[in-house]
Amino acid sequence: QVQLVESGGGLVQAGGSLRLSCAASGIIRSINVMDWYRQAPGKQRELVARITASGSTNYADSVKGRFTISRDVAKNTMYLQMNNLKPEDTAVYYCNARALIAGTDVNFWGQGTQVTVSS
Repeated sequence: QVQLVESGGGLVQAGGSLRLSCAASGIIRSINVMDWYRQAPGKQRELVARITASGSTNYADSVKGRFTISRDVAKNTMYLQMNNLKPEDTAVYYCNARALIAGTDVNFWGQGTQVTVSS
């Protein structure tokens, strides 16, 4: 199993910055991909950013150039640096880890952290 704990959310004015953290524990070496998702009220959960075990990254078009996903392997922690935040970035942000367990991809989710951007 993999346990994920997010932190770093909060209230910020438009144009401001926040850094989210996702601390992983458990069967860390089984993780192939880690993602940040977000879900705004009344909307579907959407993929924001992804980082693979090899370190490659990709982003949703809406956050390219503003958000940066990274990881600290020694700390088993993934980050999302969010700059130039906009009111439309307001959402609950979730950490996801996809792990290969017994030959099957299994997704694990954190509890979510609220990000609110005021205009």
